[in-house]
Amino acid sequence: MKRHIPNALTCANLLCGCVGIVEVFHNNMLLSCALIGLAAVFDFFDGFAARLLNVSSPIGKELDSLADMTTFGVLPAMIIYQLLLRSVPGLDDLWIPNLAFLIVVCSALRLAKFNIDPRQSDSFIGVPTPANALLIASLPFIIRNYPDWEPMIANTTNLLIFTAIMSYLLVAELPLFALKFKSFGWAGNEVRYVFLLVAIVLILLLGFLAVPMVVALYVLLSAGLALNGRG
Repeated sequence: MKRHIPNALTCANLLCGCVGIVEVFHNNMLLSCALIGLAAVFDFFDGFAARLLNVSSPIGKELDSLADMTTFGVLPAMIIYQLLLRSVPGLDDLWIPNLAFLIVVCSALRLAKFNIDPRQSDSFIGVPTPANALLIASLPFIIRNYPDWEPMIANTTNLLIFTAIMSYLLVAELPLFALKFKSFGWAGNEVRYVFLLVAIVLILLLGFLAVPMVVALYVLLSAGLALNGRG
């Protein structure tokens, strides 16, 4: 029975992604974004449960990538697509919104590389798809809760620049530390605990505005560790 727990959590992640895509079509963007957050919780705990129960399997790894492709690849691209459609009246008649699907392509490349790259057993090369998806999911919430930010976020040029940067970071040869705890002790987890503490404080103080800061901190901190030979 216990061997099915991690895969059940992965399937819950996939279900969130499927429902989220449908809700984007129904113009329920905030619900779609919330489902990305819920899926990220399932994604964290499926791997954690597999290690804790010692039931890791090849099919679990493949299933995880398939679920991530849907939830953290296709769904966030659909959100950017909708934001681009809304950024300029009549933009739906142009090809520009389709550039959002560069995120899907780079997410697929990112996940495929992860499955065959031995360097990524304890760390990441390139921004993980869940981190990118959470960043994108924060944008509609920021627009909703902080209207003053809407002109900067819901801007065609800025959205396209953002899409290009995040697509590149997905496949860049950039080492990033993984939030995988093999134990809960301080030794060996110092960076993870400090990062999580700072992230929690920022989120408590700034709400959804903190999400882009947390992702930027993650990338910059990882880059700093890599330069110091600790990545």
